[in-house]
Amino acid sequence: MGREKVFKFKQFAVLNNRTAMKVGTDGVLLGAWCPVEGARRVLDVGTGCGVIALMVAQRNNDAVIDAIDIDHDAIDEATLNFANSPWSERLTAIEGDFNNLNMAVGYDLIVSNPPYFTDSLLPPDEARSLARHSRSLSYRQLIDGAARLMSDEGTLALISPCDAEGEIIEASAFASLPVRRLTRVIPVEDAPAKRTLWLLSRREVPYLEDTLTIAHHDDTFTSEYVALTGAFYLKM
Repeated sequence: MGREKVFKFKQFAVLNNRTAMKVGTDGVLLGAWCPVEGARRVLDVGTGCGVIALMVAQRNNDAVIDAIDIDHDAIDEATLNFANSPWSERLTAIEGDFNNLNMAVGYDLIVSNPPYFTDSLLPPDEARSLARHSRSLSYRQLIDGAARLMSDEGTLALISPCDAEGEIIEASAFASLPVRRLTRVIPVEDAPAKRTLWLLSRREVPYLEDTLTIAHHDDTFTSEYVALTGAFYLKM
């Protein structure tokens, strides 16, 4: 996916020039995949330019969404993107550290595209490093914080590299927040999965494990990927 200064979707556009983390496939996947039905209060952790929060607002007309990020430039851009969207009255950008967040509200859905370069070299740009490296927010911190902030039947939806599965399963067990759904994302048919979409919840629902393939060998999108993201991308 390109790194346009303004990324246009079917119902909204996002400026993502100053924020460390640009619009990318991971965020769009999560924003389209996470379960939003019945969620009245939503928290987007590490919102960046706000694309996931905007996708949730498009999918759920009743959701009131808080979006938190530690990066000042990200919050500036998210605030502008929210104000220019059709759902500005339901979206609030919060500058701060998720680890210190103390809200009385019990969130029905917490969604996050968290940092994930746990075992790799830090990128040279400091802002991008902070946004992408687990030194700013580990999976354990994310899951523990979500367990503390969500409603009794709330859910946490996140995306990770596949090699983080063991760490996330362990963290979910410590937080008493069971994994209810796991979707492995395959970038091109017949290739290994590269990402995992997770749904964690105290709600008693049957466990589901499945896969999602993004593209065919000829670079055309699969029907399942079009079905998932077609309400957002301009050229679908």
